[in-house]
Amino acid sequence: MPTTQAPLQLLTPEGRLIEDDSTAEALAVVAELSDDDLQRMHREMVVARRFDLEAINLQRQGQLALWVPSLGQEGAQIGSAFATRGQDHVFPSYREAVVAYHHGLDPMRLIEYWRGMTLGGWDPREVGNFHLYTLVIGAQTLHAAGFAMGQLFDGLTGTGDPGTDAATIVYFGDGSTSEGDTNEAMIWAASFQAPLVMFLQNNHWAISVPVTTQSRTPLFHRPEGFGIPAVQIDGNDALASYAATRLALDAARAGRGPRFIEALTYRMGAHTSSDDPTKYRTDDDTAPWAARDPLTRFEAFLRARGAGEEFFADVEREALDVAAGIRRGTFELGEPPQSRMFDHVYSEPHPLIATQKQWLADYEASFGGAA
Repeated sequence: MPTTQAPLQLLTPEGRLIEDDSTAEALAVVAELSDDDLQRMHREMVVARRFDLEAINLQRQGQLALWVPSLGQEGAQIGSAFATRGQDHVFPSYREAVVAYHHGLDPMRLIEYWRGMTLGGWDPREVGNFHLYTLVIGAQTLHAAGFAMGQLFDGLTGTGDPGTDAATIVYFGDGSTSEGDTNEAMIWAASFQAPLVMFLQNNHWAISVPVTTQSRTPLFHRPEGFGIPAVQIDGNDALASYAATRLALDAARAGRGPRFIEALTYRMGAHTSSDDPTKYRTDDDTAPWAARDPLTRFEAFLRARGAGEEFFADVEREALDVAAGIRRGTFELGEPPQSRMFDHVYSEPHPLIATQKQWLADYEASFGGAA
């Protein structure tokens, strides 16, 4: 059995830096972040959480078909998102609202997506190469592995130019590690030494199945069997997430092949808005993780660095303003025309699609506007 070491942690739950030999390399990376960077990390986590809570309320009020909350996973997401560069590409699953917000995706695009008003979502080129949500469990890992192989074949990595060398990062959950797609993605990435960082958010639940049932060993040992270096981190520590992802992406961009990060976090809410977690876990399960909340931890860290009440009050005002705007915008959304379902099936006009679109229009017109 491989030896097990403690997950990388830079901030204690109380927000104190851990400075010893085990954290020296990671802290050297974090030291490059300015106060403005650190405050922006906190701001984006707080705003994204408030948006998340508003979206849950909107779904409960019948305004969204479904919502996938990220409550409790903000630290893992924001730290890793901050580590990317403009030329990198990001492949999410369906819970990465914080990552989406960091890369400039208007939260209303997510609202439209979960309301069923768009059949795709957004153009990744317009939002920091943040690709579309993928609901098929684990499928995005293969998409990302293929894209990273393309970066390699196109000579976009390993040149030594930090301004152009690129990598790909893909997000997935612990349940995805039980899928064939994810294991096949590791095979492809390792075989071709693709510039891919696989970021596992281990939130301890694949819907109602605990991770202890899915795997008898820590999940970050699995990629090691494929020849992929891996590290386990405290996923509720935004600084640890940033440092680990920065180092992994740097290695991938430099042509040293794929990397794997297991971020230990916890899904504080339901799997989705159609799930009832009280059926399979208790308050005793969630209480220890509530005490490790990534937002309160980071706030304590910033306060110790001198951030004052004015900053935190401004962040709270922005979060409330964003949430209010989302609520207004949701109620102002109209119904999409039925013709939209035909518009993006193919990238170019297609005679079969045109025929079907016209048939539907004629069929609707045959009712003569009668109720």
